[in-house]
Amino acid sequence: MEVNSPRFPVFDLAKGKQYCFRVRSINKYGVSDPSEPSAPISLAKPQEVPAPPHSVLAIRDTDTSVLLQWQEPEAKDDVLGYYVYCSESGKQDWKTVNNKPVPKTRFTVHGLKNRTEYVFRVKSVSRAGNSSYSDESRPILVKAAISVPSAPSAIALLLCTGSEMVLGWRAPVCHGGDPVRGYYLDQMDKSMETWREVNVEPAKERQFKVCNLTSGNLYQFRVFAANMAGVGKPSEASEAFLCEKWTMPEPGCPYDVQFREVRDGSLVLLWAAPLYEGWSPVTGYFLEISQGDQSDDWTLQIFHVFFYDIQVSDLQAGQTYRLRVLAVNEAGVGCASLSSEPVTVESQTGQPIGVDDDGFIFLGYEADDTDDESKCLWNKNYTEPIDASRARADAKKDGYVCACLYPSSLRHLKARMLCLFCCFFAVIALKSDWQVEVSEQGNVRLWLQTESLSDDAELRLVFNDREITSAPHRKINFDKAKGQVEILFDQLSQEDEGSYTAQLKDGRAKNQFTLVFVDQSESFTPVGITMFCSLCSQGPYFQEYLLWSVNEECELIINLRTEECICFLPCREKKIGQEARTKPGSNMEKVWIEICNPTENDKGKYTLEMFDGKETHKRYLDLSGQVFADAFACQQRLIATCFVSDRAKVTKGLPDVVAIMEGKSLCLTCFIDGEPAPEITWLRNDKEIANQNQFAITKEPKCSTITINDVNVADSGKYCIFVRNKYGSETVDVTVSVYKHGEKPPTHAVEMGFYA
Repeated sequence: MEVNSPRFPVFDLAKGKQYCFRVRSINKYGVSDPSEPSAPISLAKPQEVPAPPHSVLAIRDTDTSVLLQWQEPEAKDDVLGYYVYCSESGKQDWKTVNNKPVPKTRFTVHGLKNRTEYVFRVKSVSRAGNSSYSDESRPILVKAAISVPSAPSAIALLLCTGSEMVLGWRAPVCHGGDPVRGYYLDQMDKSMETWREVNVEPAKERQFKVCNLTSGNLYQFRVFAANMAGVGKPSEASEAFLCEKWTMPEPGCPYDVQFREVRDGSLVLLWAAPLYEGWSPVTGYFLEISQGDQSDDWTLQIFHVFFYDIQVSDLQAGQTYRLRVLAVNEAGVGCASLSSEPVTVESQTGQPIGVDDDGFIFLGYEADDTDDESKCLWNKNYTEPIDASRARADAKKDGYVCACLYPSSLRHLKARMLCLFCCFFAVIALKSDWQVEVSEQGNVRLWLQTESLSDDAELRLVFNDREITSAPHRKINFDKAKGQVEILFDQLSQEDEGSYTAQLKDGRAKNQFTLVFVDQSESFTPVGITMFCSLCSQGPYFQEYLLWSVNEECELIINLRTEECICFLPCREKKIGQEARTKPGSNMEKVWIEICNPTENDKGKYTLEMFDGKETHKRYLDLSGQVFADAFACQQRLIATCFVSDRAKVTKGLPDVVAIMEGKSLCLTCFIDGEPAPEITWLRNDKEIANQNQFAITKEPKCSTITINDVNVADSGKYCIFVRNKYGSETVDVTVSVYKHGEKPPTHAVEMGFYA
């Protein structure tokens, strides 16, 4: 029989008999010889389609894939592979996943929709055909499998007592699909170079006290985060922190900086107060801001915030920022907190508010892009969880979350809801709260400033619960374009003491601002007002007259306490500069001059001048006669009774600020004293400097030198020498400012450097 294919079915064969077959080829020239005969073969039982697999199990894999496993059928000898099918849960829209049979009993299904629920089923494949479908798997939500958290970061020292350190750090960027359940710490004594664990039980907060440390030693730390999947990788090692009891007058750094209410051009920043207040309580906070997610260029943004949260405005919409906070007390400004995570200031869509048909107030938020790391926490006043007895929080699969507030009464609910709308969507933004200014003539100005208002804006001033207008001794001005409200008093009287409230309305937008203006002096005089207003004024105001004292170093100090200095100029017939024996200085609340080893030549009249841009303010101290005699006698008594110990100390060598041109080499030398010979450590930005090619350090019993070769701008910063022996220790700082060729060095810096 002639056929055109290398395969041919043969019919009408008898059961029980064996057959052999052979084949010939044919072309136009004829027929070939036959092939070798096949092996004997007889008819067999007809093949059947296989049974389906069973126990189909879907396992989380990534945010777009699922790992599928199943059990093969009992009669598996004829099975050649499997086909996999998927459908979104509840739709019964089945699609074939693989184009050719899968030989194994597991398969990863890719290309699925994130946070969408799927079901799966499988067929067996044999030569006889495909099986029926297996049972469906249980529905599974497509999202990444749980993994260990990523590493924490940015370990900061919040407090040191000399034997204990309190540390803080940033949470991991990725929590691995399960919330972080705790943190573990390791520590390393720099003198031993080995890590050892600190805590066996996990720390629940991002703050931990490490105990039993040795005073004077340098320690490094690293932190691990843990969740249900296990313990993640360690953070980078911290700086080498010096275990020395904090005695600096300024406060420590705030911590736990976070942001809320991110809008186009504004956000709300929150933080926690520093654990170390310094020599006096914290009186306020400064805010610094850096544009971009990596820049180290920080600028002062807001002055003297008195709370633990602040709305930061006037930011560029769509731009990314980082923010940090500094605490202030009477001694000055403390160190900066860890910066916040980078944040892009732009409003999110889908934030409805309203009243549903049942009378419940609902607040909604819809996220455009959510993943396994996303979570929504509803809070009242930023930190308080919503009361479960009065509200409920719902979350839906599509990224929409909602809080429903139960009303105590449905009566007048819509009227209350109108007020809510005004509060959320129609508020006049404040630029500067009530300020108080007092002139030397005793005139008083109260003022505040909001955002720019329209010509239809309205002002209502309320004084002690009654509306007031301009009067002979009181003038009220309202500049709508600038958003400025001011009250000018020619002469204050006891009747002007009380509460002033500015109620503003511009279309549907409203707001009001209150100032309690009271006198705390015995009599209501301009001097008494000046003393009181210095707590909230912006210009320079003297809180005390010039005073003298002698410190522990036997130096005569003339100082004056002020609230804020725009500029200051101490003078005694001629301007006093930064000389060998006279050191002027200042912080946010004081200006002073120190006179070392005073002599008869230092007698005379000392004048302090301060200029606020409009007027010059002066205070005097006549350091002569009995005043000078008393100060000199006090200094001599201290010299006579002062005990100079053998503790380690730096005798001379480092100026406060040095400047050097990029490309040169800088050499800093310190002379040291103490018995026994002190140990010497050099630090850069509070981190120990190891001997490298760029940093050459020499250490001798009475002298130490650090040489920085081929300096560049990145070498700018704070350098310290730390000396220590069994009787004590001392740290001396120098700020190094590197400037580029063609630029001018800072005017207040000592210029140094030579070509290498």
